[in-house]
Amino acid sequence: MHSFTDSVIYFIVVDRFANSDPSNDAGRNPESYDAARKDWTKYWGGDLSGVIEKLDYLKKLGCDTLWLTPLFDQVDGLVDAEGRGVAAYHGYWAKDFKRLDEHLVSNPADVRVFASKHTVLDRLIESMHEKNMKLALDIVCNHSSPAQRPDMGGIPVKGELYDDGKLLTSYDNDKLGWYHRYGGVSDWGSSWQVQNKELCGLADFNETRIGYRNYIKDAIKLWLDKGVDGLRVDTVKHMPLWFWQEFVSDMKFHRPGLLIFGEWFQGGCFDAASVHFANRSGMGMLDFALQRGLEDCLARGLKGGFYLVDNVFKQDCLFNNCHELVTFIDNHDMPRFLSSGAAPKRLELALACILTARGTPCIYYGTEQYLHNDADGGRDPYNRPMMENWNTGTPAFKLIKALSAVRKANCGVQRGSHRVKYLSENIYVYTRVFRAHCCFAAFNKGPAAEIAVQNLELPDGTYKEVLSDRKVTVTGGRIAKLRLDEDCAFVLSHAPAVMSVPGLKVNFILNGYKTAFGQSIRVAGNCPELGGWDIEKSFPLEYVNENMWLGEANMTESSARLIAYKFALLNANGSFCYEDSTAHVRRLPGAGDVTFRHKWAG
Repeated sequence: MHSFTDSVIYFIVVDRFANSDPSNDAGRNPESYDAARKDWTKYWGGDLSGVIEKLDYLKKLGCDTLWLTPLFDQVDGLVDAEGRGVAAYHGYWAKDFKRLDEHLVSNPADVRVFASKHTVLDRLIESMHEKNMKLALDIVCNHSSPAQRPDMGGIPVKGELYDDGKLLTSYDNDKLGWYHRYGGVSDWGSSWQVQNKELCGLADFNETRIGYRNYIKDAIKLWLDKGVDGLRVDTVKHMPLWFWQEFVSDMKFHRPGLLIFGEWFQGGCFDAASVHFANRSGMGMLDFALQRGLEDCLARGLKGGFYLVDNVFKQDCLFNNCHELVTFIDNHDMPRFLSSGAAPKRLELALACILTARGTPCIYYGTEQYLHNDADGGRDPYNRPMMENWNTGTPAFKLIKALSAVRKANCGVQRGSHRVKYLSENIYVYTRVFRAHCCFAAFNKGPAAEIAVQNLELPDGTYKEVLSDRKVTVTGGRIAKLRLDEDCAFVLSHAPAVMSVPGLKVNFILNGYKTAFGQSIRVAGNCPELGGWDIEKSFPLEYVNENMWLGEANMTESSARLIAYKFALLNANGSFCYEDSTAHVRRLPGAGDVTFRHKWAG
């Protein structure tokens, strides 16, 4: 995920974003569509052409990666929910993983998305790549669909599954054995039940069957071959780790450099099982712990204030790579931030935090327009309103735009260490530092205050604040009087220009060694870029946290060659020791970016 840490993701529920073509709104079942947009469980008309039309708006916002809800062909009928008919407008009830849903296309032939290179999906991807934007597709490997109501345009068959229109199997007539048959989850504390039983009546796939695994992997590879750049993976805790290790390995082998992150609902640093998954699955993770900390601090106003947020960052060392977390303040499965008690200013504070912190930030569609509906506390489906405004002048829009630019330019934000400079219930100040790059971020959720901050990594001088016209002076690594208004964010950025050198870049990541103050980690090896085993000429890594050192080395001179290397601990007095193992041996690719992950041996 290294190449995505400078990105900002924008998450779109496609049906609720932009309606370019009203002719496709009703799909195959008119009962699934509500033209008046009063029934929140029906289709409202958004489509892929609508996304294409809004790309310039999103590019101006600073969001260069779009996460779209699943595009697969959905069941046509309605599903019974407490006597109401619910449509698959959200995209999570697929029946054919090799076709586009008809609600998303203008040309009916485009549903056979892999039969042509000129579909609306091809136009979307081509338009995005021309604008240097990336597409992340939401995928579901855990389940297909629940049973539908026969009186509302559906078939009373559960989990019908197709292969580009050809019926393969169904839950009720499962000759292939592709579905589990254990009923619904009754004990959420049982990992076996969570992984093998049904979630909300959804037909649960049997991942032990190689036929099913080949089907789902082959289908997703087809989407990657279309030019999809990333995958957001739904319901990862509902399938065993071995499946995801196989799936992720196959996807990354098929598409090196693939962005892939998963949803372990309500997981994060305080959930040991989800931390284990993040460290062993090969995919990034949505950071529910930081979301809850920001919500408790800035929306609910719980006791502890910013200590609740800082306590999440203190756990970053639990992850092998905290930069692979995807951060957010709300999404389609929880009330929007404004529905959870936050005023607009507090929403802006929360956005500023995720945009300057570790991980890759994700903005839920419409947040920049303060979009929300508070019916039923803003819970699903009221957290999915239709996008209404496209105003590029709102404070939230301007904030996201400004801090996206900082993120793009500042390596400290992208992959640096998190260093707390001031912390109280109401005020939180930290720097993000990587080599000569530094981002300074201060937040105040209380009354206006004036504080002093010191031991800053910013070079002395006068700086213009990113979010206003204010200027401050750093002298001796100190800001003597920093005024913070009520409910304000204050950001400074120091990012010296870095000349990009073409060729091969190797990202070294080392876990498992807790260094003391004054110690550093280096990579020594048998090639010139790693010093030819001379420790003084070896490549220095950068401290991120007590479990992580990293660095990106240009290895063009040794590209396409076999290299040997080891990690070494360098003490302040110049003495050093190597990890206790034989050398790591890797064959380098000819060009591009590659990441080598290691755990200290010894």
